[in-house]
Amino acid sequence: MILVLCFVTVAMDGFDTAIIGFIASDLVQEWGVQKSDLGPVMSAALVGLAFGALTAGPMADRIGRKKVLVLSILVFGGFSLITAFATSLTQLTILRFLTGLGLGAAMPNAATLMSEYAPERRRALLVNLMFVGFPIGSSMGGFISAWMIPHYGWQSVLILGGVMPLALAVALIFLLPESARYLAVKNKSQQQISGILRRIAPLPENTQFVLQEAGQVKDQSALGVIFSPRYLVGTIMLCLTYFMGLLIFYLLTSWLPLLIRETGATLSQASVITALFPLGGGIGVLVLGALMDKINPNKVVAVGYLLTGVFVCLVGFSTDSLVLMGVMVFIAGTIMNGAQSSMPALAAGFYPTQGRATGVAWMLGLGRFGGILGAFSGAFLMQAELSFKTIFAPAGDPCGTVGHCADDQVCGQQTSGKSRLTTPQFLCRNPRKKYEFSPGRTAAGAK
Repeated sequence: MILVLCFVTVAMDGFDTAIIGFIASDLVQEWGVQKSDLGPVMSAALVGLAFGALTAGPMADRIGRKKVLVLSILVFGGFSLITAFATSLTQLTILRFLTGLGLGAAMPNAATLMSEYAPERRRALLVNLMFVGFPIGSSMGGFISAWMIPHYGWQSVLILGGVMPLALAVALIFLLPESARYLAVKNKSQQQISGILRRIAPLPENTQFVLQEAGQVKDQSALGVIFSPRYLVGTIMLCLTYFMGLLIFYLLTSWLPLLIRETGATLSQASVITALFPLGGGIGVLVLGALMDKINPNKVVAVGYLLTGVFVCLVGFSTDSLVLMGVMVFIAGTIMNGAQSSMPALAAGFYPTQGRATGVAWMLGLGRFGGILGAFSGAFLMQAELSFKTIFAPAGDPCGTVGHCADDQVCGQQTSGKSRLTTPQFLCRNPRKKYEFSPGRTAAGAK
């Protein structure tokens, strides 16, 4: 149930994030504005996403994952609904920024909550599976918009994008449990923890819970945890990795059609090849998630980024054959989507419960600025009138840097003691027996 609810949350996030692109052409026609005038509207949501993530993480580690997740969904659902009644570009820009705050806050909390309930042996796979909801939500937005806009106007898509999250927020209030790990580390009501965990495994009456977890930092705020000497190196590596990954991702998705047209391809050919980049993303996400659960997850992600760099470079050397170019773009997109979407699972496993939401959220939030830089950097490359090969050869270099950073994150983990990728254990005590409980098991084992 938790996986389904978090999956739907991420899908709603994907729908509302992409929604402005689906209505852009209708705005240009109805409002009589230039396409370039929509630039601030497009970027406002990205900026909101960044600040929403940076703010929501510390809040979730202070007041709880569920509360912040529900609040974030109410924010982006409510402002999406209000956006349907915007009458000017200024109003639209402000409302998209406010919508972005909720969108940015939702995803890291969903990832944190999912990781804290997923069994260790399948944690990365389940967190990655949850993130498959984002491209599905974005794609569904395109199909729904294609049907609704001609019949009901562009406002109808925004109304739907507001009503669905608001309904989801109500469902989460009644169906989604708070993180049991968070409740234990905050010394919350034992009855509340028992009520949640009895839905996973049978427990004796009057059971008490404490969280035994390697890597906890005493007397520190959530921000103090992720920037403490124990976690500082890993925090820098995670943020730099995600930043550089989004830089390349947004550079390619934003400018690839124009770059391909420069090789002499038609508009339809460029569109088809560009569409291949995200097409295999779901495959990459699930494959890398499964591998991360079996072998060193840092090295899996690092190799993923390194291979992305290789295939991005090969795209630049495939101008003689559009078929070969399409194959290279598909492979690069499959691996990169898998590696980039695996980063939240990697971050969630690295940090202790007391700073997990903040660590994941700050990685996602700071990484958004890489996406903004990537979208703008394409303009400079085009202005320099560089050849297709010249652009793509160095474009793979950041992926190599990212791969090195992802692998170096192992060093950050080793210097801080035991790996955070081990499942924190709940030590359950009653007057007569000790029970050790790991979320994901079917029963508690007596010690």
